[in-house]
Amino acid sequence: MEPARYADREPGEGCLTTAVRIPVRVVALILVVPVRLLWDALATAARAVDRTVLRPLGRGLALLWRTLVVRPLAWAARTLIAAPLALLWRHVLTPLGRGLGWLAHRLVVVPARWLYVWVLAPVGRAAGWVLARVAAVLAALVRWIVLVPAVALWRYVLGPVLGALATVLTVIAREVADALGHCWRIAGAVSRAVGRFLGAVLRRLVVEPLRRAYRHVLTPLGHAVRDGVWRPARRVLRGARETVRQTRGEIRRALFGTPVPERRSEAVPPHREPGGRGTRTLGSSTTALTKD
Repeated sequence: MEPARYADREPGEGCLTTAVRIPVRVVALILVVPVRLLWDALATAARAVDRTVLRPLGRGLALLWRTLVVRPLAWAARTLIAAPLALLWRHVLTPLGRGLGWLAHRLVVVPARWLYVWVLAPVGRAAGWVLARVAAVLAALVRWIVLVPAVALWRYVLGPVLGALATVLTVIAREVADALGHCWRIAGAVSRAVGRFLGAVLRRLVVEPLRRAYRHVLTPLGHAVRDGVWRPARRVLRGARETVRQTRGEIRRALFGTPVPERRSEAVPPHREPGGRGTRTLGSSTTALTKD
């Protein structure tokens, strides 16, 4: 197989893939080209219609909309709604709001300020003084009833007991950690010993027999097969191929003759029949059809 003939294939593709791909691409090209031409024509026509018809029509409709709808509505809104509302706000609502504000100041703010200054502020200060005294009493009670006994209990009872327990637990934890470390090291030694034992058993029962079988049985057997079967078979096949090639060349030369560049021109003496050693006859052993 010639590499240059299949240079256009993708890696891993065969002759069947290439043979199927080319007709499929030709059919797809035949089907797609008219569709693409129609699509391009429609797109060009659509762009021309948009440029010559739709855009001028849209601009005219927009101008009509602004002239006939937007501007009259804006004028009506300014004249009929905004101007009356502005007049109403300026001459009615603003004075009314000012009057209501003055009235609310006189009727609500001044009494509320007097109530705050002369009633709520004194009551609030008195209530704050009472609450402060109550809070001080409660803080003293909590301090002497709860905090002082709790501190004394922690300092003289719970602290020493928990310290002693912590020391005992620390010793126990250290001993447990040492025991675990020791057991871990022992387990590692046992694991390594078991691994060495299993490795030795595997090597004795499996690896060494396989190595001996490979060295003393399979290797000589392979060499014998190679020297006694494979190499003679290769020589026979090589000789058969050479014989077939020579026979094919002789048959080709017998049927079609020797090519022109390979022919040898020999001078034939005048008034003499061609013959000699190089003449082919039916009885000659050098005839292509009877050559061994």
